[in-house]
Amino acid sequence: MKITTWNINGLRAALGKGLLESLETLQPDVLCLQEVRSTPGQLDPTQRKYLEQIFPHAVWNPAARPGYSGVATLARQQPEQVLLGMNAPAFDSEGRVICSRHPEFLLFNIYFPNGGRDLERVPYKLDFYAHLLDHCDNLHAAGEQIILCGDFNTCHRPIDLRNARQNEKNTGFLPEERAWIDRYLEHGFTDIYRQLYPDRVQYTWWTFISNARQRNVGWRLDYFLVSSSLAEHVQDATIHDDILGSDHCPVSLLL
Repeated sequence: MKITTWNINGLRAALGKGLLESLETLQPDVLCLQEVRSTPGQLDPTQRKYLEQIFPHAVWNPAARPGYSGVATLARQQPEQVLLGMNAPAFDSEGRVICSRHPEFLLFNIYFPNGGRDLERVPYKLDFYAHLLDHCDNLHAAGEQIILCGDFNTCHRPIDLRNARQNEKNTGFLPEERAWIDRYLEHGFTDIYRQLYPDRVQYTWWTFISNARQRNVGWRLDYFLVSSSLAEHVQDATIHDDILGSDHCPVSLLL
């Protein structure tokens, strides 16, 4: 089974930049999209029909605010159950979480908040991390196996961004943000890409400014955290940094 996560920075824009062609290359069984910024009814009918042919089972969780945030999980096989949000109105109004149940695991498609250039939203972001981890702790205690995927909006370690020292006071690499990734790993999760490739330098996001992508001045913001009990069933985790269409690139997990 192949699961691909991708912050596509606006689904309608991505469709105009070759998203459908990229999906032909990726061939995922489940596609988790973040920052879709649209609803199904806003898509071009032809493009929407083509998506539905590939992924007959699609679930959307748009934000209450039009044109903002939003996630969508598209699957070839129907999930056993789908839940939107985390039963937390302060977070759920921004359309940041879809949980789908598949045989042997729960899959969370997540768009974590950005702390903002002025750091104003960092407390909100950290509260989001805390609420989700509490939820996952309860699920682990009940015997569930979990896959968390999406745009975490945080680099965990210096290896995960090009200019670590220069960004220590910027959101995405603040000590208090990075500490939450540590907490998830202490609570039964494995950063599966970093476990498989401990020394590999690859990024998943590049600013549009100053030709950052061409110069590979990037950040690894997009992750698969899997329950440690599920890690042995992972065959590979791949960062598709050659695929364009967004300021993020897709990342795939092969089970």
